[in-house]
Amino acid sequence: MRDILKYSLSNLWDRKMRSSLTIISILIGITAIFALVSFGQGLNWYIDEFGQEMGTDKIFLMPGGGFTNAPGTSNILFSEDEIDFVRKISGVDEVTGMYIVSGKVKYKDYMEKYPYVIGLSVESDEKRLVEEMFGGIEIMDGRELKKGDVLKATAGYSNTVPNKIFEKPISVGDTVQINDVDVEVIGFYEEIGSPTDDAQFYISLEGFREIFDVKGYEYIYIRASSDQDPGELSESIKEKFRKHRGQKEGEEDFSVQTFEDILNTFTGVITILNAVLVIIALISIVVAAVNITNTMYTSVLERTREIGVMKSIGATNRFIALIFMAEAGILGLVGGVIGILLGAGIAKVGGIIAANAGLGLIRPAFPWWLIIGCLLFAVLVGAGSGLFPAIQASKLKPIDALRYE
Repeated sequence: MRDILKYSLSNLWDRKMRSSLTIISILIGITAIFALVSFGQGLNWYIDEFGQEMGTDKIFLMPGGGFTNAPGTSNILFSEDEIDFVRKISGVDEVTGMYIVSGKVKYKDYMEKYPYVIGLSVESDEKRLVEEMFGGIEIMDGRELKKGDVLKATAGYSNTVPNKIFEKPISVGDTVQINDVDVEVIGFYEEIGSPTDDAQFYISLEGFREIFDVKGYEYIYIRASSDQDPGELSESIKEKFRKHRGQKEGEEDFSVQTFEDILNTFTGVITILNAVLVIIALISIVVAAVNITNTMYTSVLERTREIGVMKSIGATNRFIALIFMAEAGILGLVGGVIGILLGAGIAKVGGIIAANAGLGLIRPAFPWWLIIGCLLFAVLVGAGSGLFPAIQASKLKPIDALRYE
């Protein structure tokens, strides 16, 4: 086998230009697959991490259509009495309502922005329940909202970064105008990784009602008791809430979903998206396979007399076939190694660009199986592409090969 590898490497080196072009064709495909899958894996890791921080004991009661509705756009709202009704359902541990609208926010003389403004309870347990919905975020500067904070607000991380929301960052103690009402900023949350979430402002329910025309809550967040199965409890809440609203089964104007349901839906979408992107990248692998096959066939034609000489001195069909398959496999291996390195570099640069753009959730991950898998795939594509030319070379008769011009 050592002699086969040495001979194969020597032949590839003698045809450096053709070998290089063939390697480029396969490394493009491996680079694309590695980079795309690394981002998909990074998203999956982010979702798993987010799920662990948030916990799976959460249930959402929302307008029909769930999170497909843009916040602040639904006319299906929930009253304080309905929150009290849900609070009394067996198995419910904590409940809180949340207001959310796209509010006009102005800071100094800069252009006004329209981030989401969230109204939440300042009761510690209920406020924490809302914070957990955003991945368990913590205050990184200043303080959190407490009782008596009416026209005070905490803000998302992006408001502390120059030119991210406003030209100059907002500081603790600064005043912003929310819908033309002066509000003091008392703290900032840590980065979530989503541009929308990191731009938000949070104010108390009392402050929200003073600034906005409020008719009801758009979201109700629920924590299941530790001894309850969130899936079973969500079905119980849906049935009892439907009866409370006097609606027929199947005609509800609201939806009840567990956090696990939403997580599975999001993961499914990411998986499908990754699959589509990888399929597109595989097209370049097919092109690379064709190029390798063509290179090997050309090599067989150019080395017909050489094959005849080897056979005349005792080389077996298997030996001849292994030479050409080894050459094709080496092309795939080199293309795979370079493709993985390029893919990792592109993914890291892409992750840095995404992080600078406020998309911290878009980050690559490089599990060992991805590296080994891409490398093996590249070698198999190379060796497989050289299979038929290798068979053709091994079947050449020595006399015919020696006579070939």
